[in-house]
Amino acid sequence: MTNRFSAALAALLLTTSALMAQRNKPIDAIKADDIKKDLYYLADDHFRGREAGTLDELKASVWLAEQARKAGLEPAGDDGTYLQFFSLIRERVSNHSTISVGNRPFHLWQDAIVYEPSFAAVDAPIVFIKDADTVSEATIRGKVVALQFSAKGINDPRVCIPTRYAGIVVNYWARYLAAKGAVAIIFVADELAQKGWSKATQYNNRGSYQIEGSLFHRQLLTGVPIIWLQQDALPLVQQPGQQLKAHIFSESFTYPSVNVVAKVKGSDPKLAGEYVVFSGHQDHDGVRNVAGVADSIYNGADDNASVSVALLAIGRAFHQQPGKRSTLFIWHGSEERGLFGSTWFADHPTVPRESLVAVLNADMIGNNAPDSAALLGLIPPHLSSSALAKIGLEENQKGPRFKLDTAWDKASHPEVWYFRSDHYPYAKKNIPVLYFSSLPHALYHTPGDEAATINIEKLTKIARWMYATGFTVSNLAERPAMEPGFQLER
Repeated sequence: MTNRFSAALAALLLTTSALMAQRNKPIDAIKADDIKKDLYYLADDHFRGREAGTLDELKASVWLAEQARKAGLEPAGDDGTYLQFFSLIRERVSNHSTISVGNRPFHLWQDAIVYEPSFAAVDAPIVFIKDADTVSEATIRGKVVALQFSAKGINDPRVCIPTRYAGIVVNYWARYLAAKGAVAIIFVADELAQKGWSKATQYNNRGSYQIEGSLFHRQLLTGVPIIWLQQDALPLVQQPGQQLKAHIFSESFTYPSVNVVAKVKGSDPKLAGEYVVFSGHQDHDGVRNVAGVADSIYNGADDNASVSVALLAIGRAFHQQPGKRSTLFIWHGSEERGLFGSTWFADHPTVPRESLVAVLNADMIGNNAPDSAALLGLIPPHLSSSALAKIGLEENQKGPRFKLDTAWDKASHPEVWYFRSDHYPYAKKNIPVLYFSSLPHALYHTPGDEAATINIEKLTKIARWMYATGFTVSNLAERPAMEPGFQLER
């Protein structure tokens, strides 16, 4: 009886142990309830939209650092902290600038937008042109060129999107007209540009941003102001003999922005010096008073609080069971201003750059159809590592089995989505990358991007997919190889 009892008890204990292990798999640490709780906190009005370079971004970053500490992640920022600070340089048009056409003054950000920071004093006649592509240099040299927004001659499918239209038209014609000798350029809104006016005032009055080593610089012209007037100004600038008088001044400021960096040490002494990186950004668009919109706070629940809280959940899973390689978690600052946090970390990593095995980045993972998602970095020239791409695809088939939208990964896609998130600076350093996303939606960059609109179940599934991909990579005998001759198209 004793031997039989002992054997039965041992079998029961083994079964119980197996069941407990099944219930306590690391991936089970990625819980929808935790994700929802964190999301509602981070995307709350308390953080006022987490705009880069503001105290709101810093407060959100400190909160994320504290949650990383509570999750058991070790600090991996500067000087033994969870934080890596960098300087965000902002240049904007001064409100002391003045603009008038004939006897009519134009009030900055109300009925005139200065498209980019500049220093200029202009007192010159206006020449209105209908067709910019046929205008002669003799006609406009030393004069102010005025023209109405038009997509004529521009072969770009994005021109039908109100939020893209004005920028595409300005970028297409501004350098061309300045090269022919224009001393200033006035674009007058047509119907489509007028639809984007309210949002444009909120973006352009902030000016341009820069850091040392930035991938992007939006400055089109130096010393030649680009002025955007509302639709009702068209008859005025068409009148012969009109004169533009403008004094444009700019001012610059330096703000602190910050990356939050944490890690889980790998279990294999030989591989723990290598890192699998999980990345996203915590900043969004802050507070903006847009005409006709009651809510002024852009809380960015999907963009990108969704990924910020997913990284916390993934961190809890790795803390419960580390992979052989170490894992690095980076919440980048100032992504919305130009991928500045990721650019800074890629240039100034807190661990050796050569130790970064792969970057699994995500941006917006909680909206659109519940059974679909996108994984970018699969299609050349964006394919940085076939081995890494294979793992990402296999883990999708094992787990969530999302229908993958591959169109946004193509070099021909008009939204160039691959280049608009934080994996890009790492790909430029020849580090294998994958980019997880559920893609843009109607609430993208609007005050309506609130926690209540997020599909928590989908968010949790993508977080688990990212975790499974990273856990597999962290335990590979060999790190994923870069594609021979990998070269992005831009």
